[in-house]
Amino acid sequence: MPENKPSEKTRKLKEDLFWEQQRCWDKLSARERAEVSSYAERYIDFLDRARTERRAVKLMVEEARLKGFNDIHAKGAKTGRVFLSSREKMLVMAVVGKRPMAEGIRLVASHLDAPRLDLKPNPLYEDTGLAFLKTHYYGGIKKYHWVARPLALCGTLIRRDGRSVDIDLGLEPDDPILTVTDLLPHLARKQMEQKASEFIPAENLNVLVGGTPYADKKADERVKLSILQILNKKYKITEEDFTTAEIQVVPADRPRSAGLDGSLIAGYGQDDRVCAFTSFSALLETAQPEHTCVAVFYDKEEIGSEGNTSAKSRFLEMFLMEMLQYTGAEPSQVNLHRVCFNGKGLSADVAAGLDPTYPDVHEKRNSPKLGCGLNLKKYTGSGGKYGASDANAEYASWVRNLFNDNRVVWQAGGMGKVDEGGGGTVSKFVANLGMEIIDCGPPVLSMHSPLEVTSKDDVWMCRKAFKVFFMS
Repeated sequence: MPENKPSEKTRKLKEDLFWEQQRCWDKLSARERAEVSSYAERYIDFLDRARTERRAVKLMVEEARLKGFNDIHAKGAKTGRVFLSSREKMLVMAVVGKRPMAEGIRLVASHLDAPRLDLKPNPLYEDTGLAFLKTHYYGGIKKYHWVARPLALCGTLIRRDGRSVDIDLGLEPDDPILTVTDLLPHLARKQMEQKASEFIPAENLNVLVGGTPYADKKADERVKLSILQILNKKYKITEEDFTTAEIQVVPADRPRSAGLDGSLIAGYGQDDRVCAFTSFSALLETAQPEHTCVAVFYDKEEIGSEGNTSAKSRFLEMFLMEMLQYTGAEPSQVNLHRVCFNGKGLSADVAAGLDPTYPDVHEKRNSPKLGCGLNLKKYTGSGGKYGASDANAEYASWVRNLFNDNRVVWQAGGMGKVDEGGGGTVSKFVANLGMEIIDCGPPVLSMHSPLEVTSKDDVWMCRKAFKVFFMS
């Protein structure tokens, strides 16, 4: 019987017309393959140390200074490499290009905040001889993810004397960890019949912090007093100081390589610190670009970009005005509008990776896969593209050609099936300034959980994409 194979003409036609998804590993050169692992280790170390947005900004500023960046307000900051931070939770950096800023900039925008538990203003209490901290969850979480797992406290507290104190409990190998207790299955019959969104009530996310009573048997709330004494000894703080603090409860687990082949990264906060780290490292390596390159790292994206450290603030506009002045141009509204309208941007945020364990919520043809490069999202939003930033065909094509010409492996997709949900990014706020912008970033599994998973190949490809974009 004749072989059932297509003709050579058909094979050639399919080769010319079809677009097949590529795997990063197949397209990496020998030199690039050698770099993937070492770059992943740098990223893992950043994840480990940058558990909060404040910590991330501090680390990035320290490294930026070592690479020749100066505060734009500092005397003698005429190096062409500058930064500006806001309230220790938001950062913007720039490398001056050869062309005037009014001809447009290259902007990559990401965010540093991540879903977590925050302490309430009056968190510490004692019940049945144990001490707990009350919390309020931040961002979109599955509450059951946060019970019966190792947790730590990180944050900033201002004492009554006005001095700032960094809280750091549970991250060092010898530190005792904290946890939120769970109900044993033997007594959980009613609980197991409830919906997943309900069987762990938010008010039950109480962090267990101690059980040793204060020595005086006549004292009230002896365990609470003992905990306050420990905190006072370590940080010289009182209970009132909690009322104005920013203290986060975060996973205590260290991020690390995952998979028997070590090809993956498992760790907390990869949404969106993976894009923050890759765009940050790409900008550090950028020298003498054609256009001025800007990387901005926002806060508060996970709660709708509200507040004065978010993408809705005027921080980026203020910085661009100062950059106009810094480069010798008039810092006028007209020039600012030209900078934005002629600019090109990438909204760097992660994508929902196709998880074969949960195929029902994904639309397979339009869901990104791990190991196949960063994902271009032409639009975000939910349902009928509500709340979306929708890139036009001309700009999407420009980015596609830029990546293709520079051997950047990419894929195209969205956030699952249309009516399953959806999500937004900071892109619409940058688009409101008149700038061309499109979403892109690596796919993630277990997004918004305490242990998110990415591919080392995708992380490396993300950094490569940002490098070629800055130099375009």
